[in-house]
Amino acid sequence: MLQRIIIAGLVALAVPILLGTALASGTGTLVLKTNSGEHRYTVEIATTNGERATGLMFRRSLPEDSGMIFIYDPPQAVSMWMRNTYIPLDMVFITAEGTVRRVEANTEPFSTDVIDSGGDVAAVLELNAGQAAKTGVRPGDQVIFPGLGGAP
Repeated sequence: MLQRIIIAGLVALAVPILLGTALASGTGTLVLKTNSGEHRYTVEIATTNGERATGLMFRRSLPEDSGMIFIYDPPQAVSMWMRNTYIPLDMVFITAEGTVRRVEANTEPFSTDVIDSGGDVAAVLELNAGQAAKTGVRPGDQVIFPGLGGAP
């Protein structure tokens, strides 16, 4: 009986990965406020160590207006990589005040090179590669999302 429960639990955890979806806490709407205007994205929310570790790994595609936000509470220095990630991404590192600390554009799929936050951050936003250039997001721009910078 215990063996069946363990197997069922492992299958439940493996299916989302095999289907190319991450295990995320939910979804929300995020707004990037840049010089070119407000840009809205539907984001999956990764809050646990497991969700952050899996992230967008194994995905074969990501809708243009979608992404994933990794939440860190308390804010901390963060290092990312692209291991097992099939699609190139733009990474936006966000302070607790809801401002962009730094942008790493066009990350290389499958790379194990470390991508550093450059200081303490409360969140990292991953978008399809090219979105940073399209929106013109840069350090100092505002990010509107619950829990960042006093947003509800």
